[in-house]
Parts: sequence; C-alpha cells; structure tokens
Amino acid sequence: LELEGSTPATMAKSVGYGVGEFAGEYQRLKPDIVLLIGDRYETLAAAIAAAFMNICIAHIQGGEVSGSIDESTRHAISKFAHFHFPSTQRSVEYLIRMGENPDTILTVGCPSSDIARKLDQNAGLANSIINSTGVGAKIDLRQSFLLVVFHPTTTQFGGERQQMGQLLNALSELQVQTICLWPNIDAGSDHISKAMRVFRDQAKPSWLRIITNLPPDDYLKILAEASCAIGNSSSFVRDASFFGTPVVLVGSRQDGRELADHVRTSPPSAKLIVQAVQEQLAHGRYGRSTLYGNGHVSERIAQSLAELTPYVQKRLHYIYEQANVESYRAL
Repeated sequence: LELEGSTPATMAKSVGYGVGEFAGEYQRLKPDIVLLIGDRYETLAAAIAAAFMNICIAHIQGGEVSGSIDESTRHAISKFAHFHFPSTQRSVEYLIRMGENPDTILTVGCPSSDIARKLDQNAGLANSIINSTGVGAKIDLRQSFLLVVFHPTTTQFGGERQQMGQLLNALSELQVQTICLWPNIDAGSDHISKAMRVFRDQAKPSWLRIITNLPPDDYLKILAEASCAIGNSSSFVRDASFFGTPVVLVGSRQDGRELADHVRTSPPSAKLIVQAVQEQLAHGRYGRSTLYGNGHVSERIAQSLAELTPYVQKRLHYIYEQANVESYRAL
C-alpha cells in the first residue's frame, strides 16, 4: 500500500489509497465480516472502507495502550469495530470505558500465543535460516546471539537516525553476534536504514548480520532462541513473553504496553542500553507468561465468528458498570 517516501505525508496518503483499494476488494468479495488485527495504518484503511460499506467489523487486539501514532489508530479501529477480541483483561476494561458494549467483547487473548505454543523451537533452527539471506557476519545459532528490531516512532519523526546510532553504538560495545532486521515501512524508516548501512560500511562489524525480513515461523524460532532481544517491536512484548526471551525495550514506541517480567526498558542511550542488556544476559531466560494468551485463543475466536450475528449500526454504550468488567474476567 505504501506510497514511496517514508514520511508522515506519504503515510497519510497511503491510508487514502488503501481505503480505495480495500473498497474495490470488498465490492468484489462481498464479505459478511471483515476481521482486522492491531493498530497499523493500513488496517485503519481497511476499517474505514468496511464501515462505509456497511460491512460488520471484528477487531483483534483492541483496547491496548502503546506509543506512536499506533495508539490513536488502534482506538479508531475499535470505534469502527462491531465486535472485539482484546488480548488482555486490562484491554477489556479500557474498551468498555471507551463506550464499547460489553456484549460485543467475545473472548480474551492474543492468537499469536497459539503460534508460539505450537512452534517447535528446535525444528529447523539451522544456521542456514540466517546465513542464506542478508549481509554481514556468519551467525552461529548454537552460540549466544542477540536479535535486534528497531522501528520508527512516527510521533518523533526526525530523531530515528540518532536513536538507531545509539543502539548500534551499544551493540558495538557488547560485541556479541547479532541479527538485525530491517525496520518496517513507517515514516522515518529510511533514516534508520541509512544509519544501519553507514555503520556497516564504516565499522565493518565482524559480529553483525543485517537481514531485510524473515518468514514468520523462522522469525519466531529466532526470537525464541535469542539470548536477548533488543529494540521496540511489539513481538518483543507479546511473543517473547510466551517464550521467556529476555528483552530490552528501547525508546518510547511501546510506552504504555502491559509488560511481563521478561522486559526491561531503556531510553535510546548507548550506555544505558549496554547496562540493561548485560543485566538481561546475566539473568538468562524467564518463565513463560500468559499475559497475552495461553496458546488456545484462535479456536475461541473462530467459534465466536461462526456464531455471531453481524450488524451494522453501532451506538455508544453510555453506562460503564464495574460488574460488566468483572463478568468478563473469566473469559
């Protein structure tokens, strides 16, 4: 969907472009329900198109708090959505406080925990998964390694390169073999990518491999086995919690997220990042958390979708009652 440029203006224009393209697909497919997940701007485009075409919307991961423009995008999608599948109990409470009808909240938990539960962490975790793609040092997955993913925080546009520079300086001091993935396509990603390229060309690190992207299953295997994950990906909050992978969350992109014990936070300062990573490496793996789901969420979502009755006209649910919240704690 994204128009070229990676700026706030191109992000805004891409939403408009996406609305038109999704409308064309809905007209062709004529769906009864559109199932959306998360807080991405392309997901907002899909929600806007469905709402204006009188198509029922179900939304996964509503009611959460996070940084960046994703915070506003997620809540906007929740207001368009007719049914909700939030990931945590706190998210249930926030959706009800936002005026969503408790009866439209159908189950609680994130389906990404199902993938983590089913994933055989050791199957296929060969060095070729990493060394057959990307550029830089050869990585030995049998030894300790770091996983780095750092995306732009769009509400801080212009500061990405400096923040990534601090993170790279920290990695240079740590000197642990590192897998670093390319950033997403949000505004500011070009600044991060440039910092990575310049560092690679000038420092010529013997411990760093840079990869554009990995298939989801391979990515989760790497995340599950990493000695520490560093950066600001939401997967470090969600999926890593189920694996017990130590995480150092850098910067403000995930501010407000519910965090399990496996996460330590750090501002984008090389000195503080190094300190946090060293503490996490010394600690080692954490116990499995079910904060974002117990690994048996998808079947509940599928069953709810099969049984619900689609509707079109939404109304604000005015009365917030604590009893309603309590009744959903058992979901």
